Amino acid sequence: MTEINAVVLAGDSKKGAVQEGIDNKSLLPINGKPMVEYVIDALRDSPLVDKISIIGPTLPLKEHLGDKVDYYIESRDSLFENVKAGLEPFANDKAVLVVTSDIPMITGEMVTDFIQKSMNLGCDFCYPIVEKQLNEKRFPGVERTYVRLKDGTYTGGNIIFLNPSVVGPCEEFARKLIEFRKQPWKTSRMLGLKFLVGLLLGSLSIPEVEERFCRLLDIKASAIVVSYPEIGNDVDKPSDVEMVKRYFNSMQNQTANKMKNNI
Repeated sequence: MTEINAVVLAGDSKKGAVQEGIDNKSLLPINGKPMVEYVIDALRDSPLVDKISIIGPTLPLKEHLGDKVDYYIESRDSLFENVKAGLEPFANDKAVLVVTSDIPMITGEMVTDFIQKSMNLGCDFCYPIVEKQLNEKRFPGVERTYVRLKDGTYTGGNIIFLNPSVVGPCEEFARKLIEFRKQPWKTSRMLGLKFLVGLLLGSLSIPEVEERFCRLLDIKASAIVVSYPEIGNDVDKPSDVEMVKRYFNSMQNQTANKMKNNI
């Protein structure tokens, strides 16, 4: 299968939001390693990822990541401008992966699976969603924004599969979509009254949502139900950091137990 390039968004400058003294959230240390490096390592562990660009404070990012990243680009004034800047080295690509820097539990296997599923669909835009029941089972007590649909209740991931050529024509809509990304009611208002009512009643199906986006933006878009909630659990507050540390400790214990059983 063809390799694709990836953009990592590390421009979040919520100083002290997660830990005092950290000017950029992506550089937050978790078990002695900056959070963004877990994301970069996951991308590098996927055989389907080629080059990587990263948007953020270039000097400290270079100090930590070195040649793991191909293109370092300084942060712009908004999330959408960061996306556009990150895509510039790959403007002629048919598909690019866009990932946030605050999902340290993601793995190369998850990245590969999402890319494969997206490529098989042949869409301009693919977005992962995770069932609420699965997310709460894996990460009990963690707060997430959920949307109730006819098919089930879902939360979204922090990674997208995108055809760069659709960004320009969809810019105005995309800016608003990014602005309201954690406010599903405002998002639904952008999609029309009928859509809003359907969302309130939980009567919309995944194909109906996909069709509405496709019609509005004149693109081929698809939601992909995935089985790995790690793809959407980002780090925004101190309790999230503790949750990630517990997760890593649990994974290490599982690995150690497997090794013991194989001896």
